[in-house]
Amino acid sequence: MKPINVGLLGIGTVGGGTFTVLKRNEEEITRRAGRPIRITAVADKNLELAKSVAGSGVRLTDDAFSVVTDPEIDIVVELIGGYGVAKELVLKAIENGKHVVTANKALLAVHGNEIFAAAQKKGVMVAFEAAVAGGIPIIKALREGLSANRIQWIAGIINGTTNFILSEMRDKGLSFADVLKEAQRLGYAEADPTFDIEGVDAAHKATLMASIAFGVPVQFDKAYVEGITKLDAADIKYAEQLGYRIKLLGITKRREHGIELRVHPTLIPSNRLIANVEGAMNAVVVQGDAVGTTLYYGKGAGAEPTASAVVADLVDITRLHTADPEHRVPHLAFRRGELHDTPILPIDEVVTAFYLRLQVADEKGVLARITGILAENDISIDAVLQRESAEGEKQTDLIILTHDTVEGRMTKALAQMQALPTVLAPIVRIRKEELN
Repeated sequence: MKPINVGLLGIGTVGGGTFTVLKRNEEEITRRAGRPIRITAVADKNLELAKSVAGSGVRLTDDAFSVVTDPEIDIVVELIGGYGVAKELVLKAIENGKHVVTANKALLAVHGNEIFAAAQKKGVMVAFEAAVAGGIPIIKALREGLSANRIQWIAGIINGTTNFILSEMRDKGLSFADVLKEAQRLGYAEADPTFDIEGVDAAHKATLMASIAFGVPVQFDKAYVEGITKLDAADIKYAEQLGYRIKLLGITKRREHGIELRVHPTLIPSNRLIANVEGAMNAVVVQGDAVGTTLYYGKGAGAEPTASAVVADLVDITRLHTADPEHRVPHLAFRRGELHDTPILPIDEVVTAFYLRLQVADEKGVLARITGILAENDISIDAVLQRESAEGEKQTDLIILTHDTVEGRMTKALAQMQALPTVLAPIVRIRKEELN
């Protein structure tokens, strides 16, 4: 049977991994897809690199637009990244009737609605398993495996760089700045790690999962995003003493009046499986009404783990290449016209519990005044930990865990507590999720 011809845009880490996996598992992949899948054209600005990876028998070019308009190409794999030329290339490929496979979560989180609409109109597929959690097939699980369920919530460790940093801070008691330098030295963090450590990368991924889970358009601009740069080693230590671990989570929840979509450091009970995901690994917990709780764990980045997802998308498209477009799995799991305009809730309307650390004067009546403010704002306390002050010290750390409350209510209470003369430093607030 005629092979499926693939044009590859970008032959860096993931592109090279895709070549390796396709070649090593060629026989197996062909048996599964029903026909051979061959990369016949590669576009990259570094032609020497492309030649060293792809070898002979493949058309090499530094003009990516010549690949997306090539009538011999059936599927375009976009591994360039970013919002700029990648968007132009993807839309041009769709315009020319090409199916698209991409690992570009940023592009889809920001411009996905436009791209999916163009693909729907042209009758082609856009597959993006590699865009979320690397080699973990979470997109397929949400879109197909859990399609019988009304998804209630998703919580995921979906950025390996930040998870490595938090693991090292907990294990070694080091500061954020020190561990970031080590992560960069080991290659876990980029020279400019902003997207990772500020939570933007995780928010791109959470946005895509929310759309698939709840049948809403992608709305990255409405996500609440908070990174790990302000985390203190002391908070990681106190959390451990209270039976929790801190992870950067991407969270999306179905609520009566809308959807929560947020990324931030989160206390999780240390006996939860996801709390024990260490290093650069990823994990996603999904709660469905029929299936209950499911956990998906694995490598969230790297050449071959991500290539595994890219090749899986190539196999899926090859199987459905000649199918009626109306009977393919929809891009965001729900049929065209069935996406709902459910609002994304602002952070002040989110309901969660909190960890608070206050540096207070070591004198009588301080705890009573603080707990009184919480009570006045209808916020109930779950636990209190007060560090014993050393002899001669006039200040101490006060740690409070609350029960679930509305974020806006907590913000008001924090402002009142911060105004107290006995509160000596900015109050640390970290959200807490039980993930029951």
